[in-house]
Amino acid sequence: MSRAKIVLWLSLTLRSSCSLCRARFIKGQLQTPGYPAAMENGTMPCGEKRPPEDQETTVTEGAARIVFPSANEVFYNPVQEFNRDLTCAVITEFARIQLGAKGIQIKVPGEKDVQKVVVDLSEQEEDKAELKEGANVAPGDQPQTAAVGEICEEGLRVLEGLAASGLRSIRFAREVPGLRSVIANDASPRAVDLIRHNVQLNKVAHLVQPSQADARMLMYQHQRVSERFEVIDLDPYGSPAPFLDAAVQAVSEGGLLCVTCTDMAVLAGNSGETCYSKYGAMALKSRACHEMALRIVLHSLDLRANCYQRFVVPLLSISADFYVRVFVRVFTGQAKVKASASKQALVFQCVGCGAFHLQHLGKASGPSGGRVKFSPDCGPPVAPECEHCGQRHQLGGPLWAEPIHDLDFVGRVLEAVSTNPGRFHTSERIRGVLSVVTEELPDVPLYYTLDQLSSTIHCSTPSLLQLRSALLHAGFRVSLSHACKNAVKTDAPASALWDIMRCWEKGCPVKRERLSETSPAFRILSVEPRLQASFTIRDDANPSSRQRGLKRFQANPEANWGPRPRARPGGKAGGEAMGDRRRLLQNKRKEPAEDLVQRAAWLKTFPCKRFKEERNPTEATKLQAGLHTHHPATRAPVNGGTSAATPTDSQHPRPLLKPPPPTVHRPSTRAPLVLGPPLVQV
Repeated sequence: MSRAKIVLWLSLTLRSSCSLCRARFIKGQLQTPGYPAAMENGTMPCGEKRPPEDQETTVTEGAARIVFPSANEVFYNPVQEFNRDLTCAVITEFARIQLGAKGIQIKVPGEKDVQKVVVDLSEQEEDKAELKEGANVAPGDQPQTAAVGEICEEGLRVLEGLAASGLRSIRFAREVPGLRSVIANDASPRAVDLIRHNVQLNKVAHLVQPSQADARMLMYQHQRVSERFEVIDLDPYGSPAPFLDAAVQAVSEGGLLCVTCTDMAVLAGNSGETCYSKYGAMALKSRACHEMALRIVLHSLDLRANCYQRFVVPLLSISADFYVRVFVRVFTGQAKVKASASKQALVFQCVGCGAFHLQHLGKASGPSGGRVKFSPDCGPPVAPECEHCGQRHQLGGPLWAEPIHDLDFVGRVLEAVSTNPGRFHTSERIRGVLSVVTEELPDVPLYYTLDQLSSTIHCSTPSLLQLRSALLHAGFRVSLSHACKNAVKTDAPASALWDIMRCWEKGCPVKRERLSETSPAFRILSVEPRLQASFTIRDDANPSSRQRGLKRFQANPEANWGPRPRARPGGKAGGEAMGDRRRLLQNKRKEPAEDLVQRAAWLKTFPCKRFKEERNPTEATKLQAGLHTHHPATRAPVNGGTSAATPTDSQHPRPLLKPPPPTVHRPSTRAPLVLGPPLVQV
C-alpha cells in the first residue's frame, strides 16, 4: 500500500473517532438536568452547587444592602463609595432646585425642617412671602413635600445606564427624595437578575425598575422631549465615549448628566492617539494631567451636544483616586452653541521646563448687552522655541478652557453635607474635597507643581507657603487644586514663576559646572531675575481648608485598591484566586536564592511556557547537575575515525539553557482509539 493511501486511511479513522467522542460528550451534557441554568446561576458544570460562602456576598453601603457574587460575575468596587456618596449629595441638591421651582419641598433624613423652609422661602418671590406672612394656613394648603422612598409625581426620572449590581440605583431610591422613577439598566442577564433580587431585598420595587438593554439603544429610544430623563448616570468600566452621543440627547432640558471615566492612562497622556479617537482631543503628559483629563471630558461632552444644538454647563468636576467624575447640565440654544468655540483651547507645552500657554479656538467680541460677533482667534501665543529654556513645544487639546465648577452649586452641596455629616460614610472627605474646590481659581486652567519647578532647575524645593507668599507679594492670585496636593494654580505668567525660582535658587545655589549648557536648568538660571521675590510668609497664604485640617486628599483606602478586573461570565476572577495569583506573580525579577535546589524549585513555580536561563556556562552546568544527569552527546566519526567523544566535548559539555518541562500525566477524557488490524505492505 502506498504512503498516500496509509495517510488517507489514518485520517478517516481519526475523524470518525473524534466524531464518536464528541457525540458521547454532547449526550452526557443533554442527560445532565438543568446544565445551562446551573452555569448561569453560578453552579459547577457537574450540577453541584457552589458553597454559599463562595457564591454570594452581602454588602451594606449607605441605606442599601445588596448581594453580589463573590466571584467577579457582576462588577462591584467598594473604593468608589466616595463616588456614590457624592452623586447622592449632588442629585439631592439638584432635586431641591428643580422641585423648589415647582413649590415642592424635599425631606432629607437628618436635616432640620427649619433649614429647609429657609432655603425654600429664599427661592420664592417676595410678594408671595408677604401674602403668606401672618396668615393662618389650612392643613390642606400646606406646601407639597417629597420624602425619601416615596413616589413624587412631578419628581425626577433617573436612568443608570450601567447598573451592574444595582447598588447605585437602590441608594438613589433609599436616600434621594423627590424621585418619580429610577431605571437600573444593564446589558448582562446575570446582572439584571441580581438587580431584581437586590430591589426586592431593599423593598424599592415601586421606584426602581430593572431593565436589560443596551444603554445606547435605551437612551436613543428616549430622545423625545416627553420621554427624556432628568438625571442620567454613566459609570462604565473604562471609557464612557460610546455612550456620550446618546446621553446628550436623552437628558431633558436643564437635566443633570453624571459621567465617570476610569481610563486615566488614556486621558493622562500615555496614548494621545487613543485619547483623540475616543474624546476628540490630544492628551499630554503633564503634571496637570488630572485637570487636563477633566477638561478633555468636558470638551468631548460639549462637542457631542453641539451636534444637536445643545451645550453643557459644568456644575462639579472631580478628579479622585483612579477616575474623573463630571456633573454637567445640558441646555438647548442655537445662540449659546455659537459661543462653544470660544470655550475651547489648545495647549502649547514646553518639553523642557513644562511651561504652558493656552490658545483659544475662537473669540467673542461686541458690546455688553448688544450683538455678539464670533470669529477665529489669532495665534500662536508662543515662538517655535521656548523663551525660557529653548526647547520645543508640544500641542495638545482642544480642551475646555472655561470654569469647570459652579461655585454656587458647590457651596449648596458643601453646606448640606456639613450640616448633616451623618448622612454619608465619606462625609469628611466630601467636605474636604469640596472645600478645596471652592478655593480654586475658577478662571485659571491647569496648574504647576512644586516638585516640577524645583526639579527643572535642580534646586531644593521651597515650602508651599513660601511659594504662595512670593506670588501674593508679587501681586498675583494663587490657589490649590483638588487634583494634586502640591499644585500651584496661579494667574502669574511663566516668566514670573521662573523669576521667583531664580530668586529662591540664589539662597541655595546650584553648582553650574554640573549643568549641561543645553539643559533647561542652565538656560533658565543664566538669566538674571527681573522680579525680586519675597518669601516672607503671609497670613492669607495658608488656605482655610489647610488651616482647619480637613481631609482634602485621600490616602490609600485598602490594599490592592484601584480599578478592579472586568466582570466575567462564570466568575473566573474570584477574590481568593486572584489574590493567590497576584502573590505568585509578584517579585518575579528579584534575584533567587543561591541554593541550586531552591533555585530549581523556585523556577518551577512560574506558569510561563518558556524560561531563558542566564548565559553563564558554569552556573548553568551546576544547575543541570542538580536537576538531572547530563550525558554529553557523541559525535559521528569523521574520515573513518572512532566514535568516541572528543576531549573538548567530554570535559566541557555544552550547557542546556532550557531544562525539559516536567511530564504531567492527566487522565484522558476521550474514548479509546481503535485503529483496526495492522497493515501489511504488499
